[in-house]
Amino acid sequence: MKTLLICTVGGSHQPILKAITELQPDFVSFICTGQDPETGRPGSDRQITGQGLVISETFGAEPSLPNIPAQAGLQDNQVSLCQVPSDDIDAAFTGISKEIIRLQALFPEANLVADYTGGTKSMTAALVIAALDTENIELQLVTGARANLRKVENHSEYAVNASVNGIRLTRRMQPYLQAWRRYAYDEAAEGLGRIRPPRNTSLRSHLNRACNLSRGFAAWDRFDHATALRFLSPYRTKIGKSLGLHLKALSMLNEDNPARREPLQLFDLWLNAQRRAAQGRYDDAVARVYRLIEWTAQWQLRIHQDILTADVPEEKIPASIQLSKNRDGKYQAGLFQTWQLVGELLENPAAEFIQTNNNKMLDHLLIRNRSILAHGFSPIDQEKWVSMFHWMQQGFIPMLVMLAKQDAEIRFDIERLQLPSDYSQIETT
Repeated sequence: MKTLLICTVGGSHQPILKAITELQPDFVSFICTGQDPETGRPGSDRQITGQGLVISETFGAEPSLPNIPAQAGLQDNQVSLCQVPSDDIDAAFTGISKEIIRLQALFPEANLVADYTGGTKSMTAALVIAALDTENIELQLVTGARANLRKVENHSEYAVNASVNGIRLTRRMQPYLQAWRRYAYDEAAEGLGRIRPPRNTSLRSHLNRACNLSRGFAAWDRFDHATALRFLSPYRTKIGKSLGLHLKALSMLNEDNPARREPLQLFDLWLNAQRRAAQGRYDDAVARVYRLIEWTAQWQLRIHQDILTADVPEEKIPASIQLSKNRDGKYQAGLFQTWQLVGELLENPAAEFIQTNNNKMLDHLLIRNRSILAHGFSPIDQEKWVSMFHWMQQGFIPMLVMLAKQDAEIRFDIERLQLPSDYSQIETT
């Protein structure tokens, strides 16, 4: 396999010669500066293309050596030159990136090594960034003994591989972890799953953990609580400090006992609605709120009156409420009729709520009924969602919290159960 070297060229030739001598590349691309437009002084390209004696053995001495390719024994067909500005990191990055693409096209099977020892700070920074953004490029520098902070002592130089696997992995992972901020856990899991696992055990564990946590919260976000628990439980010791309450709630969401599980499912549905709204999916958010309102009333009738709204016993239907039989001869109650039954048959916070919020509930349900996902043709915008959200927060959710305490002895600060939107907060705790 051929080896290509791409290196930045500054004022010192020794580190570059050392890199070439040790690596023995088949081809070298020199990243150089041209003539300074302000002073007219020659750039570092003179060390590559200059004729005759153009390089000084020591700093400040008269030139006594030929250019670097000549000293390294490189032929013309083994050398290319990429000229970039000395102090414009953006332009340097663009030029170097294009050069890397060109080299990969010319030598698709070659091993590419980037040496960032020489050149200005902007040139070396640009080369490092470009290399980190490209798969399968090794980074190296030439170092050695230092008597001061200015430079390495001549003839003490040696080339070493730069340890950048952690940086490279972080850069690969970052765009996908940003998806957490939009609660797009599926997107994060899919992207992280495409990253090639590093050889380093610690880095591989870091990637696997991020991928599995993304899968776990993606499952939770689609109400698949069993799968969520399967992915998240193995990391309890890692995330327990920051997400201990979530893990406790998730365990309850997986309980067989509906008396404990159902109130948490209602809370979970409300938080899911908020996540859809955060994504700008207001129709989806309102559809979840509609189901939450309906389910809450169904839950209350079932645990307090043993009534299933799909089959309401005729003897339990108050005279003030009209229910129709379905084709199987069973009395069924829709959302509003279910709440009417709650108001007539129960004496608790749910009954008190509907007695004082009957008309407000109808107004907000009208928003849903006119939406595309229900019976209408109008998308729900942010203003309509905000109106429904405030009504829920100020009245319905406090009522639901009281019911959870009274009927299931569940005491949770609901907002603390919202799924995480910042992966870094999990990793640093």
